[in-house]
Amino acid sequence: MKKSLIPSAVLMLLLAASFAFAQESAPQPAPQPVPPSAAPAVADNSLPKTAAVPQSDTVIEDIVARINNDIVTTSDYERSLQQLQDEMKQQYGDQAATQYAARERDALRDLIDQDLLVQKGKDLGISVENDLIKRLDDIRKKMNLETMDDLEKAAQAQGVSYEDFKNNLRNQLITQEVISREVGSHIQITPQEEQAFYDQHKAELERPEQVRLSEILVGIPQTSSEPTAMPDPQVVAAAQSKAEDIEKQLQAGAKFDELARKDSDGPTAQQGGDLGYFKRGALAKQLEDASFSLKPGQFTQPIRTKQGFLILTVTEHQDAGLPPLKTVQNDIDQAIYYQKLQPALREYLTKLREEAYIHIKPGYVDTGAAPAPSEPSIVVTTAADQQAAKAKKKKKKFVIF
Repeated sequence: MKKSLIPSAVLMLLLAASFAFAQESAPQPAPQPVPPSAAPAVADNSLPKTAAVPQSDTVIEDIVARINNDIVTTSDYERSLQQLQDEMKQQYGDQAATQYAARERDALRDLIDQDLLVQKGKDLGISVENDLIKRLDDIRKKMNLETMDDLEKAAQAQGVSYEDFKNNLRNQLITQEVISREVGSHIQITPQEEQAFYDQHKAELERPEQVRLSEILVGIPQTSSEPTAMPDPQVVAAAQSKAEDIEKQLQAGAKFDELARKDSDGPTAQQGGDLGYFKRGALAKQLEDASFSLKPGQFTQPIRTKQGFLILTVTEHQDAGLPPLKTVQNDIDQAIYYQKLQPALREYLTKLREEAYIHIKPGYVDTGAAPAPSEPSIVVTTAADQQAAKAKKKKKKFVIF
């Protein structure tokens, strides 16, 4: 039986660049076999690292491409190249130049792809304003800012137009929704495909023993400016009392993630205390012995650390070796989904191109453009045929000027 699959994680992975406002400190799970994202690269909506382009009273822009009623200017194109270069440096380090050269030729294609998807979203009447507000608020929280006004000021401090920033994010959300509706919803995966993928990737699917942990940290405030000074015993006792009270609440059935959000002083409080996955040897021996002996849902007693009193819970315990197919089915489904998405999305974008009016300036190349068809021989026998032949010759989807 076939099933339609639109994994929740795919929409974010379709973006060529993601927000870089915070780095997760916890180790991540062992990588799963997931092919590269198939979506067109889109402009990075994080606050740029490069200086803003100075504005003058009179700015004359060359037009690189026209897509229906929209345009791509030279500054749009050059900005996309700079963002691509920054992205390659972050991802590939010393290999950035090679990766950049491989993707540079598709830069204009990616800009046109995004514009076509945004235009389609508007045609479909897609509104993402609620999602936009939520996403902006998530960014604010990740940047540890108090208000949305603070986020706007942070953008302005880096020379970024806040309205441009929001519009870029809005376009990304529209692009995601169009891909989900128009392409992702038609992708189906069969049990036979899942089994075949599992059989072909057993080596990559094998994993070490690891646990996924969450924390509640009751911090011990520093009462002295001297970093080596011993904390006040009364402060320590108060922290220990609070940690023991939290332990009692957990024993009474309170939810760990809710208490973490409410009472934890750790950096993971907003995520319900989630620390991610840890293999054996990655933790201090005291913490490893305490956590690896737990079953999912169990928690430790308060453990004294330099930062304070720590309570850990195991949310998942993975045994070493090759997991059963059903355990990794979601990972396999996403991997197959990405494989199918690439050609399906390119086919859809080709269709959008065929329905669009696109002009490309000489010297620039749209690698997503379909080859121009050769003109067929036309035998004109009547006046009606002559009119039809003239109309056919005038109809051009891709115009070079």
